[in-house]
Amino acid sequence: MSSKVNNAQIQVNSPDDVRNVVLIGNAGSGKTSLFEQLLRARVAGYRGEKDDPERLSQLYLASLVTGNVKVNLLDAPGHPDFVGELRAGIRAADAAIFVVAADGVDGMAQALWEECREANLPRVIAVTKLDAGHIDFDTVVEQLKDSFGEGVLPTHVPVGSGTGMNGTVSVLTRRFRDYTGGGEPSVVDDDTSHDDLIELHRGPLIEGLIQEADDADLMDSYLEGVDPGRDYLLNDLMKATANANLFPVIPVVASNGLGTEELLSLMEQGFPTPSLHPNPEFTRLNGESTGPAPTDPSAPLIAQVIRTTTDPFAGRLSMVRIFSGTVKTDDMVHVSGHRSHFGKADEAHPDHDHDERVGLIQQAVGTELKPKTAAIAGEIVMLPKLATAETGDTISSREASGVVPNWQMPEPLLPLAIKAATRNDEDKLSGALQRLAVEDTTVRLAHGAEDQLVLWTTGQAHADLLLNRLKDRYGVNVAQEDVKIALRETFIGKATAQGRHVKQSGGHGQYAVCNVEVEPLERGAGFEFVDKVVGGAVPRQFIPSVEKGVKSQMERGVIAGFPMVDVRVTLFDGKAHSVDSSDMAFQLAGANALKEAATNKAIVALLEPIDLVTIVVGEEYMGAVMTDISGRRGQMLGTDSDNHKVTIRANIPQVELARYAIDLRGLAHGTGTFSREFHGYELLPANLVDKFKKPDKEK
Repeated sequence: MSSKVNNAQIQVNSPDDVRNVVLIGNAGSGKTSLFEQLLRARVAGYRGEKDDPERLSQLYLASLVTGNVKVNLLDAPGHPDFVGELRAGIRAADAAIFVVAADGVDGMAQALWEECREANLPRVIAVTKLDAGHIDFDTVVEQLKDSFGEGVLPTHVPVGSGTGMNGTVSVLTRRFRDYTGGGEPSVVDDDTSHDDLIELHRGPLIEGLIQEADDADLMDSYLEGVDPGRDYLLNDLMKATANANLFPVIPVVASNGLGTEELLSLMEQGFPTPSLHPNPEFTRLNGESTGPAPTDPSAPLIAQVIRTTTDPFAGRLSMVRIFSGTVKTDDMVHVSGHRSHFGKADEAHPDHDHDERVGLIQQAVGTELKPKTAAIAGEIVMLPKLATAETGDTISSREASGVVPNWQMPEPLLPLAIKAATRNDEDKLSGALQRLAVEDTTVRLAHGAEDQLVLWTTGQAHADLLLNRLKDRYGVNVAQEDVKIALRETFIGKATAQGRHVKQSGGHGQYAVCNVEVEPLERGAGFEFVDKVVGGAVPRQFIPSVEKGVKSQMERGVIAGFPMVDVRVTLFDGKAHSVDSSDMAFQLAGANALKEAATNKAIVALLEPIDLVTIVVGEEYMGAVMTDISGRRGQMLGTDSDNHKVTIRANIPQVELARYAIDLRGLAHGTGTFSREFHGYELLPANLVDKFKKPDKEK
């Protein structure tokens, strides 16, 4: 079926009536243009969607009908900040169209290919922008093989070149599609005018099918010079494609629609149905694993929330992939979020279980949402107003409730310190941030140093998007601040001091004197208080008061206003008055003793937090990254190499990591990743101490 339909709905009676396809490609590859091109070919009157930051940053769902199947098309973001949405699309889909621009495969495209490879996702490669300049299709294919492996083989080749590229010919069926007139192409079967072009690619493709489809009969026929016929070859092609062993290459030109019908045909006839694509493991809430859910409409319900959007007025809207069973309007279902089952407990997204009633089920019809009464295994639908459902949650039957694992969420590593711009914004900020966290599971909210509110994001584009959502969607204005680093103070040498609090202004006075020795402890030891008072110089009841006063002053710091750590304070002498001594007087004396011990600035220092950072980059970027680590005062711990990737481990001060998520992306051309975990505290270099000292009024 190649004619357009007016947003026609197809009755889905079986998982075999559905194809779930995600488009994957980096920014600038022409992916979203191809997405629009496919919709225009099948949806009458479709004019395209506006490109805005929201549209380009989230997983976008539309549908079309081709032949006798409904295709759910998912457009996944290509920007590295939104890799969580990409992985959600991979979880929801059964196959992918991998979009690559003809001007070359960059590091980001290779990273996206690796995401698909790890998920063993079947994919076809759409090569775009072939009409730009003097680009040779065969050269592009060789580059794709170098990057993605020998399983990359063209099943269709372009006729013509540059702006004169006007059609494609199928290597296996010899069918020629002529796009000269624009719109729907004319088709010529068994066209002999392109035999030379076909034979150039037919042999390598059949040899690839022999290897990737593991077909001994085909090998025998090929060696004997017998043509097995188009149906036999197409069957092997579909088998190898569905198993993610062979990756057909199809040329695409946006200006005249070239390649559109070829892709639609492949989606209908060659991409795996939901029944053929393995589902994730299902685990009961008691921890018992029951294996992958069967793609069976009559089985118990198992589904997963792929993405969540929130609206200040309409509430939550959940995009849901149904793996097993059937869901109907007004059904009671169980919603589970159990990250701790998979070792990923998250304070911002605690484990939860709730029974909820399903509202009016909505399905994508073109780009519109239309109601339906039921949805079966294999479908992707929208469920409104599930009040507790978050992205990644499992929806299951109440009688057999459980969870499927989340896809790997990217760690947000770019901190953004914010505060409400006005008192009115302050009242709305907390609720708005909670809604952001429900909608976007890559967001992490934390209270940093000095109780600063920190929004952890995946990169600058992600940060900008969240700030825009706060302002435009929730009407909250925020101001940005520099991220404060949790420095500490400590003693690096011994000191003896006397703390006095003696006041007499008539009536009841205040009298307390204590003598202390302060000395450093090893890193991470904390605080130790030692009582060595003899002869009752400090009465027993006031010794805890001295300790309390010392601790209070340690929290306030003595030189720069940061908490003090890793010291031992020994109380060895003091004086008291039978009438004027008190708990408060000895607290103040203890605090004064610590401040007095710190008058020798040479024995008091600042400590800075150090993170253990693990960086993974391509070998070609190793030198630049290691030089950069040195410039950040990092301490190299070691490197490992594996498959052209280098893992670098280093201890780096936190103060040097505030923008590292952005800087590493620049150093490694968008392909570098890193993780960080707190390692400990080390001495801050003396030349940086003044930079972090606070004004006296802040201490």
